[in-house]
Amino acid sequence: MTGIRRRWMLSGALALLGMRAMAQPAWPERPVRVVVPFPPGGSNDIVARFLAEALRDRLGQPFLVENRGGAGGNIGADVVAKAAPDGHTLLVSAPPALVINEHLYRSMPFSPERDLMPVALVAAVPIVLIVPADSSARSLGDLIAMARREPGRLSFGSSSIGGTNHLAGELLKSMASIDIVHVPYRGAAPAMTDLIAGRLQLYFDNMPGVLPQVREGRVRALAVAGAQRAAAMPDLPTMAEAGLPGFEASSWFGMAAPGGTPPTLVTRINAAVLAALAEPALRERLAGAGAEPGTLDAEGFARFVAAERERWGQVVRASGARAD
Repeated sequence: MTGIRRRWMLSGALALLGMRAMAQPAWPERPVRVVVPFPPGGSNDIVARFLAEALRDRLGQPFLVENRGGAGGNIGADVVAKAAPDGHTLLVSAPPALVINEHLYRSMPFSPERDLMPVALVAAVPIVLIVPADSSARSLGDLIAMARREPGRLSFGSSSIGGTNHLAGELLKSMASIDIVHVPYRGAAPAMTDLIAGRLQLYFDNMPGVLPQVREGRVRALAVAGAQRAAAMPDLPTMAEAGLPGFEASSWFGMAAPGGTPPTLVTRINAAVLAALAEPALRERLAGAGAEPGTLDAEGFARFVAAERERWGQVVRASGARAD
């Protein structure tokens, strides 16, 4: 191969790469809609707004959080599933819409596996068992004893049917062999309000929603539902330590894009999210809320979602829970 031909081929390859780079549209080109499929005030909303502010400051475009609650997260997720796959409509959701609801509902307006593309793990959060501040239950053992003395009298709330806090309550009911009544709400905020007022006797909620209430003395935390103690409340025992070996439930928040979003764009959005999550200011805000920032690339998060879909499917089938 002559030097002239070699230089010609090299210049041609560089030109082709340049054309491909130019063909990729800039992202974001305009404001990005971030759909939260639950009402304002819950931990999903809190974490999504933290991330949206960090992405706005980093990328120079508004990231506008839009709460579209209902049907356990399906309404908001369906909005994203049917949006243009251009990276300007994104979902930030807890597990229900992404990996749980398909096991609960007889029919879905979209297929989470086909119509939503995993982008990034935003944060992982512990689930905490709490009771009203004036409850006579000062430990998990006290609470179980109360439930056994008065079967069917104690009620536990959830932010939606089939959510992780609902299934954590069903797991407690099964593992402790107690009769407690599930009361579903349209979001975490009204459930917390009723717990504080004493209209609920217990509630599993994500750490970001629990910490402010515990600090202000409005609720009492009895145990953390994960396999390990939470860094934000290191003195709080796990459910296993408190008397229920093998009990484990935790939650997380993930970002998804409409199905059909180009993989190169998914990779670009994932990189922007991970860069934002690495910033000390955002990490500090998440830590203050009891959340741990995600670190998975897009492919790693897709594998994580597939494993969570299988895990929660087993929990739903074992609990017998149905949403319709």
